[in-house]
Amino acid sequence: MIERPATPARRGAVPIDDIDRVLLDHLARDGRMTNNALAAAAGIAPSTCLGRVRALVERGVIRGIHADIDPAALGRGLQAMIAVRLHGNSRGHLAEFGRELAALPEVLDVYLIAGADDFLIQVATSNTDELRDFVLTRLNERTAVASTETILIFEHIRPNAS
Repeated sequence: MIERPATPARRGAVPIDDIDRVLLDHLARDGRMTNNALAAAAGIAPSTCLGRVRALVERGVIRGIHADIDPAALGRGLQAMIAVRLHGNSRGHLAEFGRELAALPEVLDVYLIAGADDFLIQVATSNTDELRDFVLTRLNERTAVASTETILIFEHIRPNAS
């Protein structure tokens, strides 16, 4: 996985040109595309392509390139989105709470959201018993948690999937 260097959170658009857009479009569809194939698709030299991709990573445009692993293949075929609302006095610790959620093995993604709830988390478990236990013990037993709402995922359709 390619990770960008630790930098302060970036807010707002980063200037990119048409060649960057071609590179990003191809990488979004196939993160395993070779540098030579990516360069050919963009009409630039492989060395130029490598430099541009590195610059996109350094500037925070590319946040990472990773494998999209099917949780069902790992025996965790039941997925859910769980909305989590914290007590008002716990909202000063949102970042810490989000990091704690992200560290849990069942958690696939954590979103800090606006609205009535504070977080939306995507989880994968092997069955409904594990999902229930996760919600009851890993979430609802935390003193910071005011409420949760669990929504089962029947199918995840990823855009730009190839």
